[in-house]
Amino acid sequence: MALYLLYETSSGYSLFQASGIDEIGQNTEAVRNSVSDLNRFGKVVQLTAFHPFESALDALNQINSVSEGIMTDELRNFLELNLPKVKEGKKAKFSLGVAEPKIGSHIFEVTKIPCQSNDFVHELLRGVRLHFERFIKDLKPGDLEKAQLGLGHSYSRAKVKFNVNRVDNMVIQAIFLLDTLDKDVNSFAMRVREWYSWHFPELAKIVNDNYLYAKLAKFIDDKSKLSEDKLPELTDLLGDEDKAKEVVEAAKASMGQDLSPIDLINVQQFAQRVMDLSEYRKKLHEYLITKMNDIAPNLASLIGEMVGARLISHAGSLTNLAKCPSSTLQILGAEKALFRALKTRGNTPKYGLIFHSSFIGRASARNKGRMARYLANKCSIASRIDCFSENGTTIFGEKLREQVEERLDFYDKGVAPRKNIDVMKAAIESNENKDTDMETEEATAVPSAKKSKKKKSKSDAAENSELMAEDKPTVNGGASEDAKSEKKKKKEKRKLELEQTVKNSNGTNGVEAEEDGISTKKKKKKSKDQDGEDLQDASDMKKKRKKKSKGEE
Repeated sequence: MALYLLYETSSGYSLFQASGIDEIGQNTEAVRNSVSDLNRFGKVVQLTAFHPFESALDALNQINSVSEGIMTDELRNFLELNLPKVKEGKKAKFSLGVAEPKIGSHIFEVTKIPCQSNDFVHELLRGVRLHFERFIKDLKPGDLEKAQLGLGHSYSRAKVKFNVNRVDNMVIQAIFLLDTLDKDVNSFAMRVREWYSWHFPELAKIVNDNYLYAKLAKFIDDKSKLSEDKLPELTDLLGDEDKAKEVVEAAKASMGQDLSPIDLINVQQFAQRVMDLSEYRKKLHEYLITKMNDIAPNLASLIGEMVGARLISHAGSLTNLAKCPSSTLQILGAEKALFRALKTRGNTPKYGLIFHSSFIGRASARNKGRMARYLANKCSIASRIDCFSENGTTIFGEKLREQVEERLDFYDKGVAPRKNIDVMKAAIESNENKDTDMETEEATAVPSAKKSKKKKSKSDAAENSELMAEDKPTVNGGASEDAKSEKKKKKEKRKLELEQTVKNSNGTNGVEAEEDGISTKKKKKKSKDQDGEDLQDASDMKKKRKKKSKGEE
């Protein structure tokens, strides 16, 4: 069976034929060693066809499709032209060796060309890559390197630009920075406490909050200068008048040593740095919350912004988290304990980063594992909705949170929760209703704007007509009469044309209509004559009766 090799380069597609290869010794080291020798390799592998790319953009598109395992039209035409044709109903007497199995399967699906990708093919392609410049005669020494460099830059730039996870990177970096800031702020605050405690040791017992302690250390400065005049300002800082009085009294009877002005300045500066860091930490926390509501709103509403961000950062991206099954998501962050349990054949961990959620803390010790498994299931659903849905809504996350609350009640009180199908149907309906409401609002906004525009246009037209009427001079009477006569003539012409069309269409029907009219007239005359005769007969009868009555008398 003949073997062809498809090799994709930065300059174009190339097709090689490998002949005279013994199938028995394919995987031996002798074949691998013979690849490096051009004289031996050139006798076995020969170039059959080469199709150069038209431009750098075409090369980028082709390589992108190859990396995704898609065969383009250019590649299909190239293979169909240069490979032997296969008759219908018969097996091919050759096979195509490719570097990637994905593109091989796609080529076989579309063109029915048998493809293979194994160690032997990879070794042959390695030899082709090594001696490629020798196979193509027209290539100059530096052309291939330039093409590779340009394509490499454009390919990597496109990958960075169209990276799906680039939005998730902001959340990952923010949560890492937040964790480091927590550690740094705590260590710096402890250093402020230790430093200032040499001067005012009683303050550390009165004020427990690190941020507030740094504020007070900067405000008090020298304890000997603290008096009751500063009580209002102290109460504003502490929020408690009793504590402010306690600080003033402790400063009067303090056991601390005096510090030089330079030392106090350094303590103040360091306290200011700690305050700035803690304020920046608050801003970063707000930024992370807003970013999580944009990227993964359902996951944030279900489990919280901080835990959701830690899950995304541990998985690497939102897509990686969406690909994880719920069993993996449940123990995400407890890998050490898992592998230790597998090694020692002990109990595997029940939860990882999910443990920081409030739901597991609220569950009893007996139901913590069940709650973690159920919560991981809902988190995987929420992450998939956030990853693959086009419109970002929090409806599904809220409904999933309601389900988790119901499950907690079921474990504690025995109240039966709703079914998942019913909850998801309700969420889909509410989402659709929300979308329709948005569309109706937009539709109502558009016609109102159109109406206002129409009103404005009408008012403008009326004003313009008034102005035109004022500006126009009076027209002579003769001109107006001529215009009227022309209109009359046009009307008469239209009437004549209509009458002619009616006559032409009717034809003989018009004659029949006239005869019918005449007959109706005759009938009317006859009826009139008959009525007159009847009246005369009636009058004669009356006269005869009168005469008879007179004769009888």
